Amino acid sequence: MSRSPKNTRQQAERKGRWAENFAVWFLRFQLFTILARRVKTPGGEIDIVARRGDLIVFVEVKMRQQKSAMEDALSSVNKHRIIAAANYFLAANPKLFHKPLRFDVIFLAPRAWPTHLKGAFETP
Repeated sequence: MSRSPKNTRQQAERKGRWAENFAVWFLRFQLFTILARRVKTPGGEIDIVARRGDLIVFVEVKMRQQKSAMEDALSSVNKHRIIAAANYFLAANPKLFHKPLRFDVIFLAPRAWPTHLKGAFETP
C-alpha cells in the first residue's frame, strides 16, 4: 500500500510540529523565553525566536531519522533565507534591533538527546 503525497506531507508536517514543540521545551529548560514561533516573512520562515537576557536567538529545528544525519541536516539549512527572515523580524520589532544576535540549529532524532548547535552560522 503506497502513501499518497498528501498523507506523506501531512505526516511530515506533524513530525515537524512535534520537533518544534520539543525544541521549545528544550530551550525553556535552558531558561530561554520564547518570543515567537513559525515566523513567516516574505524572505522565509524562522522556526523559533528566543531570548535569554539581552541575547536574541533565531533557531532552526531539524528532525532526522538518525543522529548520524546531522551533518547532512546542517548543510540543508538555508542560511540566507533565515538571515533574511531574521532581518524582517527585527525590522518589525525595532526594540530588539540592537540586541546581540545568534543563529542556532537544534537537531533531533528518535531516541537521542537533542544536539544544540549554538552559533551554527554567522551573518555575512
